[in-house]
Amino acid sequence: MQPRRQFLGWLAAGAAASTIVACSNAEAKTYPVRFSDAEWKKRLSAKQYYILRQKGTEYPGTSPLLHEKRKGVFVCAADGNVLYSSTTKYDSKTGWPSFWDVLPGAIGTSIDFETGYPRTEVHCAKCGGHLGHVFNDGPKPTGKRYCMNGDALLFRPT
Repeated sequence: MQPRRQFLGWLAAGAAASTIVACSNAEAKTYPVRFSDAEWKKRLSAKQYYILRQKGTEYPGTSPLLHEKRKGVFVCAADGNVLYSSTTKYDSKTGWPSFWDVLPGAIGTSIDFETGYPRTEVHCAKCGGHLGHVFNDGPKPTGKRYCMNGDALLFRPT
């Protein structure tokens, strides 16, 4: 097989796998906080709905939470689930709020292939809302970069 055909075959397989993986992980699970699609649309802003319920992404550098430096916690905008402590927030220079650790039991993960290669999606453990992705290029001590959409989060100062 020619290299181009092999590559196109790989892309097609990845696209098929993304559908299977996405449906079998975050979307197939039953979460403690559940609403109909119509109710989510009422409860969330248009941006929040796009990100949390449709797995969208905000433009980099647009979230006010990117520059949030006060002490407190970051919670899921859909259900208030406490996700990240301000003590783990750092400037990853990516344009999205980033954290090097998550609070215990706050999130779930699944693999998506929406960009053509596998990434680890992060979703809220209570409502299943899409928050962002986690990468293995963060700072010590975890080496993780939880790259989150600011519109999927709310900040609660302490």
